[in-house]
Amino acid sequence: MTTDAGSLKKGDFIKVNDEIFQVQKFEHNFHGRGSATCRLKTKNIRSGNALEMSFRTADGVEILDVDTIKMQYLYRDPNYVYLMDNQTFEQHQVDIKLIGTIAEYLKEGDTILVLMYEGKALSIRPPQSVSLKVTEAEHAVKGDTATAAKKTVLLETGTKASVPLFIKSGDVIVINPETGEYVERINK
Repeated sequence: MTTDAGSLKKGDFIKVNDEIFQVQKFEHNFHGRGSATCRLKTKNIRSGNALEMSFRTADGVEILDVDTIKMQYLYRDPNYVYLMDNQTFEQHQVDIKLIGTIAEYLKEGDTILVLMYEGKALSIRPPQSVSLKVTEAEHAVKGDTATAAKKTVLLETGTKASVPLFIKSGDVIVINPETGEYVERINK
C-alpha cells in the first residue's frame, strides 16, 4: 500500500528499491518556503544496517502490511533467535542484529509478538518489561546504602544488569529490555 511520507511513524515497515526497512526515528522538517521534508532513521531488515533517508512529505512510499503473531521464544545462538508459532508449531528464525540487546533478556518459553511479512519473520515487538531471577549478586556493605549506589548482578539469562544494593541472589526483578534498566523488585 502506498502512502505519503508525511504519515509515516516509528515502527512502520517500508519498501524502498526492493529492500525492507523499519523506521526507527521520524523527523518532520519545514523551513518556511518550499515543501516540507521527512528525515527517517531506518534499519535494513536483511542486513541490519542503519540508513538515513529523506523524502518530501508528499512523496509516495510503499508501506508494508505487517502481521503481528504470538510466538514462543525457544532459544538463541550467536546469529539468530528461534521462535515457534503457537498455532501451527512452525519454527522461525530472526536475525539477532534486528532484535539487538533485547534478545539478552528473553528466556525460554516467553511469549513474544513477532512481526511477519509474507510468511517471513521481520522483527519482534519488544515486551515492556521482563521478570528475571538474580543468580549471582555480591552482598552490600553496610553504610553503602546512603546514596543511590548500584551494583552489577548476573541474571538467569546470563546477562548482567545494574541494580540497587539491596538486591540479593534469588530475588526476582523487573527489567526494561529496551534500555536494560532495573524497574523494581518483585516481592515473593
